[in-house]
Amino acid sequence: MSKYILMVFTGACSYGILSTLAKLSYKEGFNAAQISFVQAVLGALVLWSLVLLMKKNSYTNKQATISCKTWLLLFCTGALIGLTTFLYYLSVNYIPASVAIILLMQFTWMTVLLDWFLLKNRPGIRLFLALAFVFIGTFMATGGIDLAKDLSFKGIVIAAASAALYAVYIVANSKTGKQTVPLTRSAIMVTGAAAAIFIVNCHHLSTGIPYNLSFFKWTGMLALFGTIIPPLLFAVGIPKIGASVSSVLMVAEMPVAIICAAIVLQEPIHCIQWAGIIIMLCAIVYLNINRR
Repeated sequence: MSKYILMVFTGACSYGILSTLAKLSYKEGFNAAQISFVQAVLGALVLWSLVLLMKKNSYTNKQATISCKTWLLLFCTGALIGLTTFLYYLSVNYIPASVAIILLMQFTWMTVLLDWFLLKNRPGIRLFLALAFVFIGTFMATGGIDLAKDLSFKGIVIAAASAALYAVYIVANSKTGKQTVPLTRSAIMVTGAAAAIFIVNCHHLSTGIPYNLSFFKWTGMLALFGTIIPPLLFAVGIPKIGASVSSVLMVAEMPVAIICAAIVLQEPIHCIQWAGIIIMLCAIVYLNINRR
């Protein structure tokens, strides 16, 4: 069990640096549609190349048993994380990366609620106490009234939408295609992510994609840490430990993202925000450990 926990934890930390990379790419004139789509395409190409290279291996021959239904479910699950990624990148265009990750982390309690309503895993009365502290921590982590009033409402809504999609993705990922080879499973999901991002942004992408070294430098790093490493680790780890435990481990994404934003982007993080972050982390861990 410990190695699966480490896999999900490492994938979450990998996700933590994405908002900083995205924001840095914006400074060079690229946009969320371009980087999220090419990131997904590069990830899909790498994963499918690995599938083909290992085709003769008896382990990967299991991919032949994938039914059309399972293939479609994995494809749609990948579409969810693709849209999550795009909306998250889009949100940092309007709000600080440190705030965007705080709003994205609301997926933790959303996951527990979905686990409750859809899978009938009733969490108990302590859920509401934990939620209260999550909301208090979120309010403080975004800076309280004085700082929050200066935030873009559009950015907040986009980040919240990405959190909701992320929650659905985690629940779907924990139940879909468990018997499918992880490498093939990841390749199908990342393909679904690329397709979903393209459908949503086909108008913007029709104007062209930059073909220069700088663009592929950023999208290459985003693909490595966003659509290659985490999907592989999550495909193996999440089905083994479940959605609720996974959501605890994914809390690691928040401190990594905030530290990167503070050090690399030099975004100011005030004392009230650190206090709120600590309250959020404690409440989220308590919430999901209680579920476990």
